[in-house]
Amino acid sequence: MSSSFHGRAFDRQQRILTYVRSEGRAVVSDIADLFSISPATLRRDLRALEAQRLIARSYGVFYPTDIGRFETPVEHRRKAKTEERLMIAEAAVAMMVDVDTVFLDEGALPEDLVGPMRRLHRMTVVTRSLTIAAELNRQTDHDVIMVGGRLRPKTMGTVDRWATAMLAELNVDLAFMGTNGVSLDRGLTTPDPAVAQAKTAALQAARQTVLVCEHTKFGVASFAKFADIEQLTYVITGKQLPRATAQRYGDSGPRVLRV
Repeated sequence: MSSSFHGRAFDRQQRILTYVRSEGRAVVSDIADLFSISPATLRRDLRALEAQRLIARSYGVFYPTDIGRFETPVEHRRKAKTEERLMIAEAAVAMMVDVDTVFLDEGALPEDLVGPMRRLHRMTVVTRSLTIAAELNRQTDHDVIMVGGRLRPKTMGTVDRWATAMLAELNVDLAFMGTNGVSLDRGLTTPDPAVAQAKTAALQAARQTVLVCEHTKFGVASFAKFADIEQLTYVITGKQLPRATAQRYGDSGPRVLRV
């Protein structure tokens, strides 16, 4: 095939990727209508993007993956709220019943925990997320401790030495962590090294750690590693994650819950 054909295909795939990233999710019909391309061409383009792990497919819906240095803005993740995320949030909050102190990581999925936390007994909640802190204060009567530091506009989470130093002085019962990618060989990863440092500090401050993430994050490696699989106590994800895959991650140490 000519180089011009490959060039057109690359440009078209980049436009498709930009669209999926901007929307947070996309269905095939939306993409086909928007770009006016044949079903065969669209399937070929989507397979090429999947093969590069730039997007992940689940039941006909395509989601962007936070691979390398790319990071989906949190407002786009909020638009992509799914039944899977809500089930994960409910299972995570059920673990808080008998604890007094928890850490909530930054991110759209940890934000989903705030609503169900209204029905829990009063506890102390530590977070690096300005959004989560504000919503906890508005929706619940929990005591909220906001970790200081430099605020990242993309996620509204705090980072750098002020954040890590404060977390180093705390002890919490449970830390609920988010991730941009999780894989057996690369561990838990995130696009920003400063975020990785803050996440590591939060993990070290907790007696037990719970990873909350959608099944589309498995097998994805982002830029900066912040933990190994074996450092986790639990992993909560959706039933869309194949049972065999869950077993492989569970063999590394944590108990994997598919909800």
